Amino acid sequence: MNIEIFNVPFSKQKAESLKAGTQLLLSGTVYTARDAAHKRLCELIASGKPLPVDLNDAVIYFCGPAPAKPGMVIGSAGPTTSYRMDLYSPVLMEKAGIRAMIGKGNRNSEVIDAMKKYSCVYFAATGGLGALLAKCITSCEIAAFEDLGPEALRKLTVEKFPVIVAIDAFGNNMYSN
Repeated sequence: MNIEIFNVPFSKQKAESLKAGTQLLLSGTVYTARDAAHKRLCELIASGKPLPVDLNDAVIYFCGPAPAKPGMVIGSAGPTTSYRMDLYSPVLMEKAGIRAMIGKGNRNSEVIDAMKKYSCVYFAATGGLGALLAKCITSCEIAAFEDLGPEALRKLTVEKFPVIVAIDAFGNNMYSN
């Protein structure tokens, strides 16, 4: 099987070219955000305030990495269960322009409807492999919300980060097959 290296961030057209079940190796910029960071981003949007980073066409990784050990870029960085972000994801697609999300587990129907409307893709990363996934992260910096600790918004550079297109921009869903 041929696994494509896919550069991120990426456009609406590129998102629409991906099909559920496709295996990819992502390279480029990815942002981490979990529940607390998602809530803050949506609060900023609701109040009409600017976001701390430009998320248009960005990839959000549902992850709260462990602290880095000496000599390491980042600690264990496995995916968080995605349904916890379901309340916030449609807002971030519509108002911030996110193009993809990485996590584990299925998404609800409202998120999938928003994915179809805004041409967004949901990638699955393998849970339980946080230490191995961390080896694909070549840089990590806090982008916003440092007070949230592990849940701070982080900017990562990833190289050949393995994911599967779990739900494509047309709503085709590996979890329902």
